Amino acid sequence: MNHSKEDHHLNHRADRGFTLVEMLLVLVILSTLAAIIYPSMAKHGLRARITTTRTQMQMLRTALSQFEMDNDHYPQGRNGLLELVQRPRDARNWHGPYLEKKVIPKDAWGRDFIYECPGRHSPESYDIVSLGPDGVAGTEDDIASWQPDN
Repeated sequence: MNHSKEDHHLNHRADRGFTLVEMLLVLVILSTLAAIIYPSMAKHGLRARITTTRTQMQMLRTALSQFEMDNDHYPQGRNGLLELVQRPRDARNWHGPYLEKKVIPKDAWGRDFIYECPGRHSPESYDIVSLGPDGVAGTEDDIASWQPDN
């Protein structure tokens, strides 16, 4: 078998691996794909967190309704959600805890819900608010009990 110098040169080049240009080309392709895919995935993640927060809020609303049926009023004040899991001192007909895990849920960003009774937006009952992704009160991304579910 005669191996020419050209065959030896090709075999030697194949053993070297990728060139810098080839590696850069792969990085450019992967970066482009990531730039296209990531915003879509991030949007789905945000939507999932909003849905989770609305679900947690609905669970609180159900527990508050049960509390109100038993006690003829909603828990009062800003710390009223505690009354869903801890018997209030003045309770006469408390049949709690009203939440399954005996823990007040947090929103999808790990923050406490803001509860106010009587509510400013719902003076006959209560307001519940999640500060949303930005964590700042009064901004567009707040999720509130008086808002329609979108």
